[in-house]
Amino acid sequence: MYIQVKELEKRASGQAFELILSPRSKEAVPEFPLSPPKKKDVSLEEIQKKLEAAEERRKVSVVVRCRFCGWEGKAQSCVLQHRAPVGSRRAQNAPRGRALTACPVSCQSHEAEVLKQLAEKREHEKEVLQKAIEENNNFSKMAEEKLTHKMEANKENREAQMAAKLERLREKDKHVEEVRKNKEGKDPGEAETD
Repeated sequence: MYIQVKELEKRASGQAFELILSPRSKEAVPEFPLSPPKKKDVSLEEIQKKLEAAEERRKVSVVVRCRFCGWEGKAQSCVLQHRAPVGSRRAQNAPRGRALTACPVSCQSHEAEVLKQLAEKREHEKEVLQKAIEENNNFSKMAEEKLTHKMEANKENREAQMAAKLERLREKDKHVEEVRKNKEGKDPGEAETD
């Protein structure tokens, strides 16, 4: 097969080209067969041999490890099962293609440990939440007390300022009255002297 590349345009953003393929020659042999190879007939003996080999592989002892409690031991892979109930999360999370062993060590201790850790975690979360609520309440109380104290101080300050202004006004009125009396007292005297 003959391939020819013909450049059409060349720009900063890219190139445009045309790819020309020559027609296929009739003598060329394809690189891959056009039809899939025909299956050879498998005899009953060959199938039987394959089944026996698979059975032997299943019977071989292997070292297995319990993914829940860490127990390691030898067991035949055809009888590998864990004590987890069939519908449980542990059974669902088991890796496919690998069987789990029925470990002699009970995973109940591991489950109890995990449950204990979860309980401790929940207790810690409750404590943290309770502490946050207490701090929030304390902050609210302190803010309210501070605001009340500030408002009382402002009220007292304002009352003191008003009292001081009234006192000054009374003093001015008193002074005006004194000046008026003095002026009235001097006016008749001034009229006589004039």
